[in-house]
Amino acid sequence: MSETAPSLPQSPSPAGWPRVAYAGFDGIVVQFADRLSEPANRAALAFRAAVERAGWSAVEETSTALVSTSLRFDPLGTPHGVMRAEVEALLATQDWYAAALPEGRRFWRVPTVFGTDLAPQLAEAAARAGLPPQEAVRQIAETRLRVQTIGFAPGQPYLGELPPAFDIPRQTALTPQVPEGAVVVAIRQIVLFSVTTPTGWRHIGQTRFRLFRPDSDQPFVLRPGDEVCFEPISTEDYHALATAGPDGGARVEVLR
Repeated sequence: MSETAPSLPQSPSPAGWPRVAYAGFDGIVVQFADRLSEPANRAALAFRAAVERAGWSAVEETSTALVSTSLRFDPLGTPHGVMRAEVEALLATQDWYAAALPEGRRFWRVPTVFGTDLAPQLAEAAARAGLPPQEAVRQIAETRLRVQTIGFAPGQPYLGELPPAFDIPRQTALTPQVPEGAVVVAIRQIVLFSVTTPTGWRHIGQTRFRLFRPDSDQPFVLRPGDEVCFEPISTEDYHALATAGPDGGARVEVLR
């Protein structure tokens, strides 16, 4: 299976980035860009991992969004200026846009039925991308997608990026409901839904992969930096996975 190669930045650091700002009384945000790109997402993931390795006693929590790293710290024990200086010193140690991705990431292969009455908007999304449905499925299935961030619903990943043809807009109206395990597409991203919910994204595939497992020691299955590919299966194979457990037939390996 081919892998979409990341497009690294032309310069070590885009002009004016990264930027450091306070967020409320106990937060600092490091923003690596004002729009999504592979290098900016890479930088956010790598910098968060570096903050965690640094083991700063004042830091109580870290997280990433699409192009930023946030940390929450104890300002009563460590003044804002001191914490900011630590962050800026760490930022100066390397080119985060070309940094290695964090260790311990995983690669998930997720069985997916595309189209049919289970995912009825494949043809519409493919037409928006200027592709026949079969070609749209082939391109999606051959792209290894990174979990760029988790958000909107518990354990729900935003995955990207797809080839440029899939830079299609969201719908102008909501689909009243898509089921847990739905694969939806817009703006070169895929969202794999962790719960049943309305959406403005087009429903193109369906899995039996349960992302949110509240009774588990690790309720969120996917983590930022993990990679996912969607492997096409038939409707018959999809129904046969009803008893396959919460992974829904998905296979995982640790990336080295």
